[in-house]
Amino acid sequence: MKKITKEVYLKWYEDMLFWRKFEDKLAAVYIQQKVRGFLHLYNGQEAVLAGALHAMDLSKDRMITAYRNHVQPIGMGEDPKRVMAELYGKVTGTSKGMGGSMHIFSKEHRFYGGHGIVGGQIPLGAGLAYADKYFKRDSVTLCYMGDGAVRQGSLHETFNLAMLWQLPVVFICENNGYAMGTSVARTAYTTDIWKLGLGYEMPCAPVDGMDPVVVAEAMSKAIERARSGGGPTFLEMKTYRYRGHSMSDAQHYRTKEEVEEYKKIDPITQVLDVIQDKKYATEEEIKEINDRVKNLVKECEKFAEESDYPPVEQLYDMVYEQEDYPFIEHKI
Repeated sequence: MKKITKEVYLKWYEDMLFWRKFEDKLAAVYIQQKVRGFLHLYNGQEAVLAGALHAMDLSKDRMITAYRNHVQPIGMGEDPKRVMAELYGKVTGTSKGMGGSMHIFSKEHRFYGGHGIVGGQIPLGAGLAYADKYFKRDSVTLCYMGDGAVRQGSLHETFNLAMLWQLPVVFICENNGYAMGTSVARTAYTTDIWKLGLGYEMPCAPVDGMDPVVVAEAMSKAIERARSGGGPTFLEMKTYRYRGHSMSDAQHYRTKEEVEEYKKIDPITQVLDVIQDKKYATEEEIKEINDRVKNLVKECEKFAEESDYPPVEQLYDMVYEQEDYPFIEHKI
């Protein structure tokens, strides 16, 4: 595993703080109805992404996830201004304003969505890995899902083929405790989700998803196994979301005390504590990071606000590659 140095901790702090503040701004503009539709925020789960990015080779590895997908493409290298513009439905967005919150894509940075259908990305993640194996590319795919998605039959079909074909893929369940408002205990006899891998003899394990160091260690082993031809791994990242399932979630299924208890192990606070304890940065340097984050969020908001909405004609340009496709009737 790559060393976790002072620079890594400082990057983790700045990245995770930016992801948190970026989405806090999205929540604010959602209330103002500048962002429409559904909005699923990642607050509390940032260590899962930070640790994984440290273990990945961003020049060739891929990532695919569900609809809680705003900060992952930013971590992979996408311009956060374009991500925010996509949520605003603007033409400068990652999908020209046509995908919105749940369908962020960045082919250039090997981020393949953003999928609104629960569990729909699981077989697609295996497909990406199959392509890499078929074309003998030295790449690994990270395929994320929530704890609700593991109840989908497609997961079992995918696990079976991934092991049969020894695909270079890491499956990651981000278990934040609730599938929308339903706890894991109400949907399965066993609450140890990672054990689903045992039925396929797939290497599997539970991981503390609130600590980026632990995540990085587990992901490094899984990625190396996949890259060396050892096949897939299934990791259950035990994490927590501080906000509701989506912006419309009243959160009646949990107490405020439960949320506050989990905030005591906030991944951002954990990383900041290490930075301060080991004197990796002075208070002034930490303030500079905070100011950079604040200013970048403002830049993203300004870019999205000032960008144009897509022209109506774009509706006819986003489905068919063939420009003179004979079965399109333009009615504008």
